[in-house]
Amino acid sequence: MTSGWPFSSWIAGGNHRFIVPIMESAAAPRRHFASDNYAGICPEAWNALAEANANHARAYGDDEYTRRAADLIRDVFETHCEVFFVFNGTAANSLSLAHMCQSYHSVLASDVAHIEVDECGAPQFFANGMKLLLMPGDNGKVTPAGIEKLVKKRTDIHYPKPRVVSITQSTEVGSVYSVDEIEAIGSTCKKHGLRLHMDGARFANAVAALGVAPKEITWKVGVDVLSFGGSKNGLPLGEAVVFFNKDLAREFDYRCKQAGQLCSKMRYLSAPWVGVLQNDVWLKHARHANAMAELMETRLKAIPGVSFLFPREANAVFVELPKPAIEGLWAKGWLFYNFIGKGGCRLMCAWDTQPEDVERFAGDLAGQMKPAS
Repeated sequence: MTSGWPFSSWIAGGNHRFIVPIMESAAAPRRHFASDNYAGICPEAWNALAEANANHARAYGDDEYTRRAADLIRDVFETHCEVFFVFNGTAANSLSLAHMCQSYHSVLASDVAHIEVDECGAPQFFANGMKLLLMPGDNGKVTPAGIEKLVKKRTDIHYPKPRVVSITQSTEVGSVYSVDEIEAIGSTCKKHGLRLHMDGARFANAVAALGVAPKEITWKVGVDVLSFGGSKNGLPLGEAVVFFNKDLAREFDYRCKQAGQLCSKMRYLSAPWVGVLQNDVWLKHARHANAMAELMETRLKAIPGVSFLFPREANAVFVELPKPAIEGLWAKGWLFYNFIGKGGCRLMCAWDTQPEDVERFAGDLAGQMKPAS
């Protein structure tokens, strides 16, 4: 092992650009701020996985762990809903949107929505050409006014007919929709006969931030389908597609099978959910990630020259940093995305982020921001 970073390589994915050290130092950071899906498996999910691995179990979801996980999700939302487990968020979003659309329909979403900027056209692919209609909005949010504008823009047969609104909770820029905001969006959808989808890759962090029951920001305010994220909150992999509107779930199991999302050993997708849903572990981890982001915000506010791009409301902090400071942090081994303009950086905290990680990063950043003597 070396003491510095003699070798490194650029990873360039779309607008995501950061340096990955090839040879790691003993002093390299062990936990990073690039994404909460960098984190490992939380103990509760790991233990549940080990329990599911002890014996034989029925395949294709006809096992006790999948049944328990689905029932626990119903308990969390305090309603009977249809639950399907898939491998990742792209599948959860794309298949649920495709299931609500015909090829000639459109989905209304924020212009920074994950389904637009980070899913390689998967929603359109699985819906055989459905179109995304995008709207700007403060802090990455969809608004009733934006929905109205797109719905009324054109109504002729030459225009893809609006059918679904998709919102992200929390958003791609870390903001959180309030109960009232989602209720207003839900009412607008109902007025125009639109269905409402929620991309909840970080749904746990939004619930933790708002301090409300999950039902208050989903089915009670008009959400038809939720992509319930797990891999960013301590699970090894896997998301849950939750249909609150059960009529829409008809034959969704066939769509999952056709799309390669029916896991033969389904218990390995569902058992970790049992581990984190019991005793509100999923919320405990989300609260911790949010608290670490709050600490990061506090520490960075004390550093001259650091400016904030968006309000911190969940587990992400967005800051603008000078290029030399970014490169200096990379040279010290820190990994984080800088995909907003020139110097806009996202610092994402995870279930396992520790205060010492934040303090070390803030200390290294403070050192980079000092003017050269």
